[in-house]
Amino acid sequence: MKAQEVNKKASGLRDLLDFWNNLQKQIGDLKEICASDDESFREVVEEELGSLETIVADETFKQMLNGVYDRGDAILAIHAGAGGTDSQDWTEMLQRMYLRWAERRGFTTEILDFTPGEEAGIKSVTIAINGEYVYGYLRSEKGVHRLVRLSPFDTAHKRHTSFALVEVIPKITNDDELVIDPNDINIDVFKSSGAGGQNVQKNSTAVRITHIPSGLVVSCQNERSQTQNKEVAMQVLRSRLLQIQQTKQEAEIAVLKGDYTKAEWGSQIRSYVLHPYQLVKDHRTGHERGNTQIVLDGDLDGFMEAYLKQTD
Repeated sequence: MKAQEVNKKASGLRDLLDFWNNLQKQIGDLKEICASDDESFREVVEEELGSLETIVADETFKQMLNGVYDRGDAILAIHAGAGGTDSQDWTEMLQRMYLRWAERRGFTTEILDFTPGEEAGIKSVTIAINGEYVYGYLRSEKGVHRLVRLSPFDTAHKRHTSFALVEVIPKITNDDELVIDPNDINIDVFKSSGAGGQNVQKNSTAVRITHIPSGLVVSCQNERSQTQNKEVAMQVLRSRLLQIQQTKQEAEIAVLKGDYTKAEWGSQIRSYVLHPYQLVKDHRTGHERGNTQIVLDGDLDGFMEAYLKQTD
């Protein structure tokens, strides 16, 4: 496992070196063209420069993703909060938003666990998102998301405020990082919840693992075999436990620095206002957009970049 990790890092560094060497060659070629004073090449040069600016901006953004797990995959969990059916519907809207975001970036997704709402929407959903820098991008989304709109579930069509909690944890593949004692877990097998969209079937292969010391409960109920569901659930449990360890360490450091803030439902990171006006605003960075539909369709890069620039 350690050798694989070292090889992965080495491969990443080689790719980065190749990128900058290739960029340097392209710039050199453009300099030679500019030195010829041939006006016929002007349009080509301007087009190439625009392309290079975009490439450099994208790579510079990636350099902000320099955390231990930033380059890897992530597990995204969304939980309905206060607001009843409206919040469960809001949770489903957020699920769609993140699936669309992943699709825009060419990432693959898989629904691992799904609990439908009683009347509409989703109570909770857990999604594995795989691709380069997925966790680095998504860690900006961790926290409470608030929706303000005219409720489609209120006969009086009054304005409602709904909340949903988004969790983002790195997908841990290295078993040496954290060892779980088999005596510390209970494993139950049950039938899936049914209507969960992709990769969910009604069968008896779903697995629920309870970690007794921490009280954490993790489920996996996609179409795989019971053995495979157990492996995925253990991977999610390992990732959650490692995150708890890291959160405790970060909190201790924050207390010493004097800037510790407890994460609670009242401290939403972002508000999505659909009525009486249209606005999505991140309360940590001040970044905002008036076109709410574009954001709900997965255009989140501006919010992620603003967060990373502030915390880098």
